[in-house]
Amino acid sequence: MNTGDTAFVLLCSALVLLMTPGLGFFYGGMVRGRNVLNTLMMSFIAMAVVGVTWVLLGYSLAFAPNTGPLSAVIGSGQWFGLQGILTQTQSAYASNVPHLAFVAFQSVFAMITPALISGAIVERMSFKGYVWFTLLWSLTIYAPIAHWVWGEGGWLRNLGALDFAGGTVVHISAGVSALVAALILGPRQHRFERVLQGTNVPFVLLGGALLWFGWFGFNAGSALGANAIAALAFVTTNTAAAAGACAWMLVDGSRAGKVSVVGGANGAVAGLVAVTPAAGYVSPLAALLIGAVSALSCYVAAAWLNRSRRLDDSLDAFSIHGVGGVLGAIATGIFASKALNPAGAEGLLAGNASLLGIQLLAVLAVASYAALGSYVLLKILDATVRLRVTHDVEVEGLDIHHHGESVYRQTGALSL
Repeated sequence: MNTGDTAFVLLCSALVLLMTPGLGFFYGGMVRGRNVLNTLMMSFIAMAVVGVTWVLLGYSLAFAPNTGPLSAVIGSGQWFGLQGILTQTQSAYASNVPHLAFVAFQSVFAMITPALISGAIVERMSFKGYVWFTLLWSLTIYAPIAHWVWGEGGWLRNLGALDFAGGTVVHISAGVSALVAALILGPRQHRFERVLQGTNVPFVLLGGALLWFGWFGFNAGSALGANAIAALAFVTTNTAAAAGACAWMLVDGSRAGKVSVVGGANGAVAGLVAVTPAAGYVSPLAALLIGAVSALSCYVAAAWLNRSRRLDDSLDAFSIHGVGGVLGAIATGIFASKALNPAGAEGLLAGNASLLGIQLLAVLAVASYAALGSYVLLKILDATVRLRVTHDVEVEGLDIHHHGESVYRQTGALSL
């Protein structure tokens, strides 16, 4: 066991944890005043609910070895409540740090993933429905996918699929699930009659900055040690974020003659999402290209969906996380280099077309399972606890009805 690596992994775990409230501010600034607290609380409650389920069963389903017929698709329940690993000083996943350090690092990934989905369903999904969805989704969708890609015996891991820090496990699963949730819930009231303007742009920029900051833990921490791969992931992460922000703002400026603050934050996040699966496998120049292309692609996807007369992906959760995650997984298959990371694989540009095929299979498998699983969960919950709030609650705001509190006390402000 290496004490320096242990300190590094625990610090990175704290950085990733900070991303979830950062996401709350990022999303909270883009909703109307009567729904700010509810939007913030969606991220906060994900930390609480998954913080419990991960210890009880989630970690075991994702990472426990399984010798049964389902060993390739889900972990066993043998580590329920983390039993059997509390005294383990090392694990098969990170032999240089205590097993509990790896548990902690993976727990914060599991927390933020369902919170990402909230961006597609804000301002109209009941809080009770969202809590139940988060609990069930984390166990039945996230945990199996994590096992496929990262778990010992997982079928995509055995095929050689690469996902350095969660582009497939986190962003594709959340982005596709967000799209399904938006379709099932339907659009917000007056979504297509007028612009539903957010209430606090500084919140968006603050949240975006916290995400950028925390993402160093997300990606560099996935090296699971203070080493050269962590340094590579740190540099590629920052490069992609910067390129994404620049690309989005350049398009904004050329099309509208103004540079949107929200657009700049969205561009940075789009770059971060796309570089996540590739961060420890590609060069900084490749990361620059990945970030810029992702931002432009997410921009186009968001613009197209915003013109839709049926789909209301409220805060572009699918456009950024779904589209960006897919592009990042594919880019990993193109730009990965064993010269940079011997534990990875050669990509298409190094003459290995098979990796690109494996990455495409991983994208298809994860997207299909997340879509089908989320559809079933949401339909069950809609029939039992009712997912969408009533018309009156939506008009008056979820802050008052679900939490009894409001950011803006004045009657005029509440009507925003």
